[in-house]
Amino acid sequence: MLVLGVDCGTARTGYGVICSDGREHRLRAAGTIVTQAKRPLPERLLAIAGELRRVIRDEAPDAAAVEGVFHAVNARTALSLAHVRGIALLALAEAGLAVGEYSPLEVKMSVAGYGRAEKSQVQRMVHSLLALETGHVGSEDACDALAVAICHATHLSANQRMGGRSR
Repeated sequence: MLVLGVDCGTARTGYGVICSDGREHRLRAAGTIVTQAKRPLPERLLAIAGELRRVIRDEAPDAAAVEGVFHAVNARTALSLAHVRGIALLALAEAGLAVGEYSPLEVKMSVAGYGRAEKSQVQRMVHSLLALETGHVGSEDACDALAVAICHATHLSANQRMGGRSR
């Protein structure tokens, strides 16, 4: 199964596609959509949507996941992030993909085995789970997106084994 993970951000949105059976994962594609801070938010959202649609078209994932809403200290940052999440969810829904949403705690628990794992621990585990050399992914945002994809693939597989349905 091909799973697309998205790590939303207005300046940098990471994406990662893995091929997974729920237990073993292989990297298919990863990258970062970078927008210019000087550009108006609508233009930045349009660029993110266009790139996500391109990734979906090029990689043809079977499922997708995004990180759920978290509490940000800065309300303005949280609102901007919510706009990007909305664009990501729209692009995924347009493609007819079932979308999972996971909290940062769930992603960390799934990938690193500890919900309060440091970002560096999660990144090391992503590289380990994908059998990649450290630094191979290219950016923290892409690595975070791959962690979301791994989390989703693991949850989908567990639900199928238990006869349940996906998120």
